[in-house]
Amino acid sequence: QVHLVESGGGLVQPGGSLRLSCAATGSIFSIDVMGWYRQALGNERELVAEIFSRGYTNYTDSVKGRSTISRDDAKNMVYLEMSSLKPEDTAVYYCNMWVRESIRTFDFTEYWGQGTQVTVSS
Repeated sequence: QVHLVESGGGLVQPGGSLRLSCAATGSIFSIDVMGWYRQALGNERELVAEIFSRGYTNYTDSVKGRSTISRDDAKNMVYLEMSSLKPEDTAVYYCNMWVRESIRTFDFTEYWGQGTQVTVSS
């Protein structure tokens, strides 16, 4: 079993910045994709950004140019830095990882964090 814990959310003024962190603990041999999703009230969960094991990144159009996703494989962590925040960035942000739990398996299992609230408001 693997447990993901996000941190770094909160109330931010429009135009401000924040850094989200997510730590994975438990039975981890390797992690393929690490990503951040968000879900605003009344909306479906959407991909914000993802980073693959070889460093390739992908961002949703609405955050391109003002967001950076990064990972630290030694610590099993993923980060999301966002700037020029807008009220429409308000949502619960979820960490997502595809984890290979053991050298004895080639399967990857998807895990989610519990979510952290980000509110952009003056």
